[in-house]
Amino acid sequence: MALLDSLKNLLGQYTSGTASEQDAAAHFQQVAQSADPGTLAQGIAAAMRSDQTPPFNELVAQLFANGSTDQKAAMLNSLLGALSPDQRAKLSALLPGVSSGSVTGAQATGLSPDVVAQVAQQAEQHNPSIVDHMSSFYAQHPTLVKTLGTAAMMIAMRKIAERHA
Repeated sequence: MALLDSLKNLLGQYTSGTASEQDAAAHFQQVAQSADPGTLAQGIAAAMRSDQTPPFNELVAQLFANGSTDQKAAMLNSLLGALSPDQRAKLSALLPGVSSGSVTGAQATGLSPDVVAQVAQQAEQHNPSIVDHMSSFYAQHPTLVKTLGTAAMMIAMRKIAERHA
């Protein structure tokens, strides 16, 4: 019961606007360990859609740059999975050696974040629900999400707090 009360008090700081920016990353990690993945994904999606954070494609590129080899491959495969075969074919010049639409870890580590930003931009243009899909992926990797910075963490925490209010 003490943990639940602690989380309730913590989330209350975000709904009331009294939360400290310096604590946002630690609070996010604490909530990520207790919240259901759907709630966490909604918070991340809110941060990715916010006009207070960089555009979706830039956030994805930043997360890609900070991801592990396996995370990078999974991110790219998720983005490519949101595109039609024709759209993937148009990106083939950006993704040399990725003919099957499935990216390996080795291929992913050879790509720059700028290339990933272009893929993310195309995916978002052709499938706006990719933001929700990617947010669900990132909800499984909250330590990676913390690399987005304070503004993103504050937005995510406010959205999570709203859902639990």
